[in-house]
Amino acid sequence: MSGHHHTQTQANTPDSSRKAITQRVTFVGMGVNIFLAIVQIIGGILTHSQALIADAMHTLSDLVGDVVVLVASHHAAKAADANHPYGHGRIETLATVILGLLLSGVAVAISLQAWDSLTGNAPLPTPDPWAMGIAALAIIGKEGLYHYTVHIAKRISSPLLKANAWHHRSDAISSVLVFLAIGGAQLGFPWLDSVAAIIVAAMIFYMAIQLILESTSELVDTGLDTQDVDDIRHFICAIDGVENVHLLRTRRMGGRVLADVHLQVDGRISVSEGHHIGETVMYRLRKQFPSISDVVIHIDPEDDETVHPCKNLPSRAELLNTLQAFPATASLLTSTENITLHYNGGKLQLELVLQAPPSAEVIAAFRQACSNIPTIEQINIFTKVVH
Repeated sequence: MSGHHHTQTQANTPDSSRKAITQRVTFVGMGVNIFLAIVQIIGGILTHSQALIADAMHTLSDLVGDVVVLVASHHAAKAADANHPYGHGRIETLATVILGLLLSGVAVAISLQAWDSLTGNAPLPTPDPWAMGIAALAIIGKEGLYHYTVHIAKRISSPLLKANAWHHRSDAISSVLVFLAIGGAQLGFPWLDSVAAIIVAAMIFYMAIQLILESTSELVDTGLDTQDVDDIRHFICAIDGVENVHLLRTRRMGGRVLADVHLQVDGRISVSEGHHIGETVMYRLRKQFPSISDVVIHIDPEDDETVHPCKNLPSRAELLNTLQAFPATASLLTSTENITLHYNGGKLQLELVLQAPPSAEVIAAFRQACSNIPTIEQINIFTKVVH
């Protein structure tokens, strides 16, 4: 009853701007990486530096990652449709897993190549000194990309952009090691080149595993932290009309959070008042916790989390059919303007509003007939007063 039409219109706006921001950041990253990769490959060939060429390959792996990000953010921002009523945010999560797998593949390839160089018989060449200048340029470019991307990732709370930022940072660190390795080679230690490559590979592999674990936990609907859930629960309980909260469930989708909650309210209020309390909770919750994009609210007159005391009680139609069968109750029912049923604690409470005051005998006969129905706990009879 959370008013789904509101959810749709409000959730689409941030999604489309998220898409635009993600794409802009990614295009900047791609531009810088293409430039650096070209410079490193040409520089690596001219200066005879294997480390620079390996670093360029690492940079190119970033470009493949950027393409994955672009495709994913394009699909993730699509509005909900009949086949994907909760939107397409999971595509972003899946892309992060693919990015993690890609990174781990690059890490393994770099370490194998470096190990071959270390254990091979061929003499390791010493690169020209100006290769250090190219490595320094790569460090500045990649570290700048990291700070730019991580700043935006925090602003729009995007795990995918955060993953990409760390991709840039790993590139920057690998370029630092390449810089040091080339420096070491100038001093007569050409093997430093291969050792640096293996260290870089280990770091990339570690980050790849972190990304894969984080995103797969989201794919299997892992909820928010206990502290976050407690904060949400306390916030809801403080709202006027809410007596208690049970069955509060959350899950992540991309950078957003979906929640469903059972609110316990006074069982004797009207349906429309219960709905109003639910709407109030939904609007205030989304205002207080902007990451929550969709809230499904269930209204309960009692705590039914562990037991369902009213599940075997008769419906209105079944009850009226039973009452009509007793001659003593049928006459009273014909002059009844309104019957309100309260289902509470496994028992029924009846409230009858009559058009005119009945005789004491009619009421006594009605009560007597109702005593034959064990599920009826209480009967209140009112006469309508018209002024």
